[in-house]
Amino acid sequence: MQSKSLNSKLIKVKLLVMDVDGTLTDSSMYYSERGEELKRFSTRDGMGIALLHKSNIDTAIVTSENSPIARARAEKLNIRHVVLGCRDKLSALEKLAKKHSIALENIAYIGDDINDLHAIGVAGVSACPSDAVKVIKESTDYICKAKGGRGAVREFAELILKSQNKSTILPENW
Repeated sequence: MQSKSLNSKLIKVKLLVMDVDGTLTDSSMYYSERGEELKRFSTRDGMGIALLHKSNIDTAIVTSENSPIARARAEKLNIRHVVLGCRDKLSALEKLAKKHSIALENIAYIGDDINDLHAIGVAGVSACPSDAVKVIKESTDYICKAKGGRGAVREFAELILKSQNKSTILPENW
């Protein structure tokens, strides 16, 4: 059961912003013999994103990698707001908020490493996977039980939805 303070933050969420490597992926980078980079994503995290969209909660990706793989995953999941190659996630978060007229207190952020720290500090509510680095675990509102790329985003999405009394189940014909 979450605290009243956490719940009061989750209720306000209108946008979930996600890091990619270590959050939507397991933080591993795979390379083929031809040097092609591959990443592993969880379909369960993808379903969590679909559940948010069905409940009119928007999503965004902000990642330091300039990866066509991250863009392809965003397109597959209908994530409309994608910031690649970002070295200043705080500014990116502030720009997203301004562009979409969303107060920072209405933004949830999930990330796993030190380059997420400043964005975590200004987001209305923050989370991290269970295998995030120590300083991130010490700085977020919620530490997921799941690891990055293994359901952490789904867990956080369901937490947001439940706090807002929204469904965590899709209709049969979605």
